[in-house]
Amino acid sequence: MTTIKTTLFTLSALTLAISHSAAAEEKAHTTPADGFEKIVVTGVPKRTTIMASSVSVSSIGLEQISVATPRTTAEAFKLIPGVRSESTGGEGNANIAVRGLPVASGGAKFLQLQEDGLPILQFGDIAFGNADIFMRLDNTVESIESIRGGSASTAASDAPGGIINLISKTGENESGSVVTTFGLDYDEFRTDFEYGSYLSDDIKFHIGGFVRQGEGPRDTGYTANKGGQLKANITKEFESGYVRLYVKHLDDKTAGYLPMPMYSNGDSISSFDVLSDTPHSVYFTATQGLGGNNQIRQGDMRDGMHPVVDSIGFEANFKLGNDWQIENRSRKSSISGTFMSPFPAEVANSQAIAESIADTGATLTFANGPKADQAFNQALLMRVHTFEVEMNDFDNIMNDLKLTKSFGTDTSLTFGYFMSSQNINMSWLWNSYLLEVKGDNAALVNVAAADGTAYSENGLYAYGTPYWGNCCQRNYDTEYDTRAPYIAFSTKLGDISVDASVRHDSGKATGTFAGAVTSRVDINRDGTISKPEEQVAAIDLANPNVVNYDWSYTSYSVGANYQMTSSSAIFGRFSEGGRANADRLLFGKVNIDGSVADEDAVDEVTQYEFGIKQKFEQGRLFATLFYAETEEQNFEATSQKFFDRKYEAQGIELEGVYFIGSFDLRGSLTWTDAEIAKDALTPEVEGNTPRRQADFVYSLLGKYNFDQGAIGLSLIGTTDAYAQDNNELKFDGYTQVNAFASYDLTERFNIALNVNNLFDTTGLTEAEEGVIPTNNIIRARSINGRTTSVTLKYRF
Repeated sequence: MTTIKTTLFTLSALTLAISHSAAAEEKAHTTPADGFEKIVVTGVPKRTTIMASSVSVSSIGLEQISVATPRTTAEAFKLIPGVRSESTGGEGNANIAVRGLPVASGGAKFLQLQEDGLPILQFGDIAFGNADIFMRLDNTVESIESIRGGSASTAASDAPGGIINLISKTGENESGSVVTTFGLDYDEFRTDFEYGSYLSDDIKFHIGGFVRQGEGPRDTGYTANKGGQLKANITKEFESGYVRLYVKHLDDKTAGYLPMPMYSNGDSISSFDVLSDTPHSVYFTATQGLGGNNQIRQGDMRDGMHPVVDSIGFEANFKLGNDWQIENRSRKSSISGTFMSPFPAEVANSQAIAESIADTGATLTFANGPKADQAFNQALLMRVHTFEVEMNDFDNIMNDLKLTKSFGTDTSLTFGYFMSSQNINMSWLWNSYLLEVKGDNAALVNVAAADGTAYSENGLYAYGTPYWGNCCQRNYDTEYDTRAPYIAFSTKLGDISVDASVRHDSGKATGTFAGAVTSRVDINRDGTISKPEEQVAAIDLANPNVVNYDWSYTSYSVGANYQMTSSSAIFGRFSEGGRANADRLLFGKVNIDGSVADEDAVDEVTQYEFGIKQKFEQGRLFATLFYAETEEQNFEATSQKFFDRKYEAQGIELEGVYFIGSFDLRGSLTWTDAEIAKDALTPEVEGNTPRRQADFVYSLLGKYNFDQGAIGLSLIGTTDAYAQDNNELKFDGYTQVNAFASYDLTERFNIALNVNNLFDTTGLTEAEEGVIPTNNIIRARSINGRTTSVTLKYRF
């Protein structure tokens, strides 16, 4: 067993406080009791306080987020107890897990990401279309609320592990702000704005968003991050309820970071800094090949992760009389985009790679860059597959209707019906290149046979991915319709609150998908067929496969909360939940008639929880014991592997707050003992710890408020974890230390300095290899190196 040592101290932050009123809000931190008395709105049929509920719920406000100073949306999720958020992929493409539930591939499979109570996407692990790509955290968000554990099984479809919900500001108070952030040692410029108020006594609104541009925290060689978001809502209040309309437009290009070359101990290769470099390069932007309809196409690597979202949503909540209440949320979203990023398929001896393409005696030359046409004599070379994915149509329609009858003040019965229609129409258009192992603008490399015959053109040696058996020219156009009626009952018997709920999900998948076929194509239209053009991977549109299958599963959850005193309570819960599988079943699990085996269509999760909530004079503590059994079917694009497994996980989750005068301390700690209980395809890994599952994940936030500002620290970390399920290669844990300081220059104007990863150390979150290769070089993702920024904020 080998250990990748990565003791990590990431000093992330010196963010910015805000104007007179905002600074006053920050200095007057909430009292210890406030946390448990907050009303829960996410994942519960009837709104209740945290102290009175039998669910594990947390709410994180912008003040706490500013202390941690996340650079991306998924990085903010690290503050949530029980959540493991691997946010090293950039602004999106994060792997997110909760309480030992596995991440066998990518995304957030058992955890649903929401905005204002509805999912961003129905499935959080769509290949190259993870839900976090299509959401952004900005100053229009009031708070992040999360539900962890089995109660989410009946609160949302396909979310047995939990829900993370970004709740928008709605203009309760007349206020606004303009915030500008710019990097001091990296290229980033961003402006956030927001304003909310009442238009009349019964009409309020909020509008805001952000714009940004810059190279980003890694040296891509060009403006990799460019775009922004606009959100708005307006609310009409009535005596018996309200009606609210939401709109959102997101158009934001950002770099997507994939695993990068480094030594197995986490050290950087001399020509490639794992903290600041990336295979992105100004010399590696234009691509060409065949498109999803086999048309000649041009691609641009600068598009990166580029979500385009236009959505309109509606929310209504009314008391109907006779103790009946109705609540309805609906949203229509038009979603498309691209995912383009270079993936190092192999990092090896340059001559060995050259001869694998053009046989013995092959030669290499620089294809472009300062040394264009000169001999390439470097020892290492990268075989790069361009993950060029066009997300043609991810449109969805969702509606969640609830009808609640109250019986007195302590008992309620809720009838609900959820429906969604989710399109997944995308094209994988991957090609193969040779790139020097170098950060900060690597050059492409050409290969030729010993007789001088060119086997590549401007670094491209194959239209397709022959190194992976031309696996990955794909096109699919599918639709997934979900229907879910549910019932929830809650009552209070003295100091004991009891709730029970059941949800039945059913759905239908239809559509087609097609894989690769090779042929001779004159891609560049020069009248001759070059070596790369002799075997061009195209989509086999003439022989599409049919998708036509149904699924159904029933989830239920029973919980009880006993409030022993005004300051202490205990709760317990048992839940059975499910998760329908979507696009990851294609190309291997769908039968010729379009059907799917029942055991492949749905994954089941069983969970037990027992918790204690305790308020103290100077703080509060929330502790939860948990146990989960998970069945999973999955597919991983980078390894081309299917998974058919059962997992078991147990542990404890702690969340606490402590106040001392002007100082407050907030933290969480989750211990997880997880194992692969059964593996139908790879039985030799049974009994092993699932990859990237650490024993401990933790966060700690400390803040001190003074008359004209505030300073704070946050620590976010994890203990060691295995890189892969074979449990041979291990990388050590890390502690990410974040700090922030802000100062009020005037009553309404504030300045702050933010430093991320002050000590410029390495922290790995994942690796492609499970053992150390002969050349001691692995492909892994690390947190970014030190970045420093200044933020100016004016509040009005």
